[in-house]
Amino acid sequence: MKILIIDDEPLARERLKQIITELQLGEVVAEGSNGEQAVMLSQQYTPDVVLLDIRMPGMDGIEAAKHIMKLDEPPAIIFTTAYDEYALTAFDTHAVDYLLKPIRKERLQDALESAKRLTKVQIEKINLQEQDKQRRQHISARLGGELRLIDVKDILYLFAEHKYVTVRYSEGSVLIEESLRSLEEEFNDVFIRIHRNALVSLKSIAALDKLKDGGHQIKLHGIDETLEVSRRHLPIVRKIMKSM
Repeated sequence: MKILIIDDEPLARERLKQIITELQLGEVVAEGSNGEQAVMLSQQYTPDVVLLDIRMPGMDGIEAAKHIMKLDEPPAIIFTTAYDEYALTAFDTHAVDYLLKPIRKERLQDALESAKRLTKVQIEKINLQEQDKQRRQHISARLGGELRLIDVKDILYLFAEHKYVTVRYSEGSVLIEESLRSLEEEFNDVFIRIHRNALVSLKSIAALDKLKDGGHQIKLHGIDETLEVSRRHLPIVRKIMKSM
């Protein structure tokens, strides 16, 4: 069994490695200290299991798991956490395994022996109280057979067409299969809707121009592309721009 360990505490990673080696539970192929490394190393090493800490600086374990689940053959994920038992009732409800720190040898052995791959539905239903207050820091997209993480701060706009959304960011663009409405709800203080099919990053807006035909368009910092502003959304766009 190939095992990937992700925890921001070096001592916690070392303890897990010692137990795995002592009990001959598998091979630790790599280790990392944050969510971004969890996604990158999962692609690089294709582990059978990821021991994934929940609370880490930057991208936490819950967000990392959501991205990892988009891989062609995602590994089984076992969360490790210092949350108390009461806060973990959501995991029990949705059959998601976890290890409570400090991790006991027999508990780790049982978890690894019965490790199961999480379904997308199970990941989406994880509903820790603290997680409800957070949003993703990255958008993930499949590109050339690989999973690419795009920092939300680098996104210029989101454009919906058919069942896909184009994510235009500082280094190019990718397609994702998420609804524009769900993205608007999740990032409502980052993006503004300017059209039924477009959200624009507030910080990327350079100007609002009026066209000869009476329409309006948004100019963006750093790129020559412009985006149409619908009559319906023009008043709120003007109001927000005046307050910027």
